[in-house]
Amino acid sequence: MGGVKLVATTQSFFCTRVQWALKLKGVEYEFIEEDLRNKSPILLKYNPVYKKVPVLVHHDTPIAESLVILEYIDETWKENPLLPQDPCDRAAARFWAKFADEKVVFGVWTACTMEGEGKEKAIEAALESLAHLEKQIEGKKFFGGEQIGYLDLVLGWIPHWLNTMEEVGGMKLLEAEKFPCLIEWGQNFIHTPLIKECIPPREKLIEYLTASLSYLRSLAAKKP
Repeated sequence: MGGVKLVATTQSFFCTRVQWALKLKGVEYEFIEEDLRNKSPILLKYNPVYKKVPVLVHHDTPIAESLVILEYIDETWKENPLLPQDPCDRAAARFWAKFADEKVVFGVWTACTMEGEGKEKAIEAALESLAHLEKQIEGKKFFGGEQIGYLDLVLGWIPHWLNTMEEVGGMKLLEAEKFPCLIEWGQNFIHTPLIKECIPPREKLIEYLTASLSYLRSLAAKKP
């Protein structure tokens, strides 16, 4: 089942999770690097509604939104299943994936971008969200059990991207005494050779996040 392309950007963990899924499935694909500051005709063609990455293109049919793409990959290529087979476990994985993107990602990024009094409240909210994940990973090697699964890919940004967000945002969230299980999981995940292949260099990621943060703060400063 050929004809697979991924329109993405290297620094985005939403894109990297799709790369991980394709590699776990053994799917060959063409990676098309997108410049989000100067969106290409191919991105506008395949995702005219949101104009965002990632976009998976399979037989010239586009699939957008990373969580949707992960499920499409899992349903299309049956080898190495990502989602659990049990319906209850599958529903739980989807619930925590939605929680991760809506609460954890948003909370950590808010804490990273905030300044002044609001930063402490944002950090508290981010820590509360991370605490829920700590409970979920207790006693497990991976969120998927003994093998990397769907939820591991969704949360796979934590071991590498969170650390750089902490540095760029001048904060510390993931401390060993508070999150021992989450940190152990992160090490198991990030040191898996196939996972490690797709991780962007730390210096490039810091450069990207610093530029993003500066841009957002400049926009905020212009508001009346």
